[in-house]
Amino acid sequence: MPMSEQSVFGRIISGEIPCYKVYEDELTFAFLDINPVRPGHVLIVPKIEVDHFFEVPEPYYQAVFTTAKKLAPAVREAVGSGRIATVIAGFDVPHFHYHLIPADSMSDIDFHKTKKLEPAEMEKIRAKIASRVS
Repeated sequence: MPMSEQSVFGRIISGEIPCYKVYEDELTFAFLDINPVRPGHVLIVPKIEVDHFFEVPEPYYQAVFTTAKKLAPAVREAVGSGRIATVIAGFDVPHFHYHLIPADSMSDIDFHKTKKLEPAEMEKIRAKIASRVS
């Protein structure tokens, strides 16, 4: 995809837009959602521009889920939630993204309850998650 057509996530991956990165490898990039449903809400994206999850080619598709398995325990421990809910919604940004959302009940997974956090709080959460990734 030409640079002018990159999604906001492509621009984050390339470093054009800053983010609260918690993890990166050859195929995936993970960062805090700037409008989290709950503190510690992480987005995992493949490092290719693909809109629909069912169009993501291997090995990127598998890599997203491998990254999720690696990050979920780190997120849960960092924010002290009972579970990590996962969502593939496919809206807002035309770049496949997998949500990891700290949750203690189903009501915690309400995208109408997003709340912006202060930059210092986001950085604190980012550092706690990143330090726990093995």
